[in-house]
Amino acid sequence: MTTTAGQAPSFTDVLAALRNSHDRLAATVGPLTGEQLAGQSYADDWTIAQVASHLGSSAEIWNLYLRAGLAGADGPGMEQIRPIWDRWNAKPGPQQAQDAVAANRALLDQAGQLSPAERESWQLDMFGRQTDLPGMLRMRLSEHALHTWDIVVALEPAATVAGDAVELIVDTLPVLAIWAGRGSPEPATVHVVTTDPGRQFRLDLTADAARLAPADGPGDATATLRLPAEALVRLVYGRLDPGHTPSSVTATQVDLDTLRTSFPGI
Repeated sequence: MTTTAGQAPSFTDVLAALRNSHDRLAATVGPLTGEQLAGQSYADDWTIAQVASHLGSSAEIWNLYLRAGLAGADGPGMEQIRPIWDRWNAKPGPQQAQDAVAANRALLDQAGQLSPAERESWQLDMFGRQTDLPGMLRMRLSEHALHTWDIVVALEPAATVAGDAVELIVDTLPVLAIWAGRGSPEPATVHVVTTDPGRQFRLDLTADAARLAPADGPGDATATLRLPAEALVRLVYGRLDPGHTPSSVTATQVDLDTLRTSFPGI
């Protein structure tokens, strides 16, 4: 799979990346003991089992979104979502991990069984935006791939977010940055250049916001950030701490800690 900036992903590509992310999660948590599942994940407030539980409960919720789009109905409300969270939070750690794998497999199977006509007609208003099926699944991929990394990296410190997921996530970062970014006491205009895949962005840090937009050159930027696209994904998701920053990342006329503070994490 090779994408270009702004290219809409295909249903097939997104579903394949989701299956790969699922396989990675299953292979990681499957052999773990109860003690290991109770260990700290990358997420400060969650154990490995709790991250898996979050992915399991959200798989059920995304299945509700999937069904709503097929039926032309509204997506689930909090009255449907809260009981799912409560049920998953009450499970013991080993069951959270085991059931998370099963719940995600069920979501993938449900999506994979849709007919071409159902895939084409599927649409749903999600988070204030009209979304098609590949777009919905790409949102799920972002969540699944990053939280899977939260688990894997706790066991393998050099782990990275899966490459096929990064290729599909990187072009969604401008939308994410609208609500994930924070203001900075050190305003800057940064030309962001990534590799694997190659992209260019303009990052504007102001006192009250961090805005990321596609770019075709440095423009009037006064600073430069060069890094793998995988590292940019983790930066915007608040996961590029000093201990997990590749040596290939270079920042000129802007401090990396300033950028990290502008994206505290979701």
